[in-house]
Amino acid sequence: MGQIMLNLKAKITGIKYKPSLCKQLNEIDYSDLDNNLQKYSSYLCKFNDLNKIAISWWVSAKRTRTYPLARVYDTLSFGGKKVTIIPVFKDEGIGGDRDYIQWDTISLMSLLGIYLIISFYDYAHPSKRDSQKITHQRFNTAHTKNHLEDLIIYKSDALHWNLNQAKTISDVGEKALLAYREISQKTGIPMHSNQSVNQWLQNVKDSMSNFITNSRNRASIAQNSESMTEQPKEKTEGEKAKITITNYLGGEYFLTVDEAIFEEEKLLLVEAKHTKRSVFPALSDIKEGLIKMSLFSNISELTLNDNNYEPVPVLKLSSEYKNLGKIFTQKHEHLLTQLYQEGNQNGFEVRYLS
Repeated sequence: MGQIMLNLKAKITGIKYKPSLCKQLNEIDYSDLDNNLQKYSSYLCKFNDLNKIAISWWVSAKRTRTYPLARVYDTLSFGGKKVTIIPVFKDEGIGGDRDYIQWDTISLMSLLGIYLIISFYDYAHPSKRDSQKITHQRFNTAHTKNHLEDLIIYKSDALHWNLNQAKTISDVGEKALLAYREISQKTGIPMHSNQSVNQWLQNVKDSMSNFITNSRNRASIAQNSESMTEQPKEKTEGEKAKITITNYLGGEYFLTVDEAIFEEEKLLLVEAKHTKRSVFPALSDIKEGLIKMSLFSNISELTLNDNNYEPVPVLKLSSEYKNLGKIFTQKHEHLLTQLYQEGNQNGFEVRYLS
C-alpha cells in the first residue's frame, strides 16, 4: 500500500437532492411508540392527521458501522421533518466496542437537514454468543419522546436544533453512564472503564470547541486510515484520495474518494461499491454511496494544490460474481434503472461493471 498523495478540498453551499431508492416507510402511531420505537430502521411517526415525522435511528454512534446513513437515506423522500436518533455513546460490554458521537456526525446531519436527537440506551440482553457482551440495546423511550414532542412544534431549522442538542451531550452522557451501570448489574456483564467516558464528557462540558477539535482529529485519523485501504485491483481506475469538505455552516467533513480520476479540467470523484458474492453490492451499501453522491453532487468548488477542477461525481458498482449474465434478473434491471434516474436527476454518473 502506497502513501496517498492527493488531498482534495471542497466547498458546499447547500444540499439539493431528489432520492428515488427510498423504501416505503411503515407508519407507527405516536401512542404506540413505547413498544415500537426501534421496530423499523426507518419509519413514519404519526402524531395526528396533520403531523408526521420521518424517523431513523443509529445502532451505534459511529457512522462507519451498521449502515446508519442508509437508514437516514430512506427518510429523505419525506416532505416533512426528518429526525434521526443517535446514542450519545454505545458500550457493548467489556468484550465489545465503545463508540462515541462525533461532532462531524452532528454537522453532517445539519447539512442534510436532518434533526438529531441525542439519546441513550437503558436496556439490553446478555449476548448468547459472547459472555462479555450485551446485545439488543434499547433507547430510553421517555427521553426520546420528550424531544419528539418538542420537535413537532419546533419552528427553526435543523442546524439550530442540532446545535442545542450538542449542548446536551454531557447531561445525556451522564444518564447513559448510570443506565449502563444498571445494565451491568442486571446482566452480570462488566462495561468498559468509566474513566475515559468521564474524561470525554468533561472535555465536552469544558469546551465545545475542544470537543469539535478532538472529534475532527479522530475523523481525520479515520480518514487517513480509510484512504490507505485498497479497492480490488481489477476494478480500480484512479487513485484513492482524501477530501475535506467545508460548508457555510462551519461544518468540516473528512471523507475519502475511492478513485480520483483526472480528465483535463474535470476530476471524477468515484465512490466504489464492490461485491464478490452477488450481482450487486448490498442495497444498504449502495444507499450509503448515494449519501456520498448527495454531497459530491453539491460541491460548488473543488481544488487540489490551489488548482480548480470541475467535480464529476460517480457511483461505481462492480461485481465478480460468476455466471453473472445468467442471473441478471428484471429486479436487478429495475434497480439499475432507478440508479440511473437518480443520477440523472441529481447530476452524478452511475457505472456498473461486471
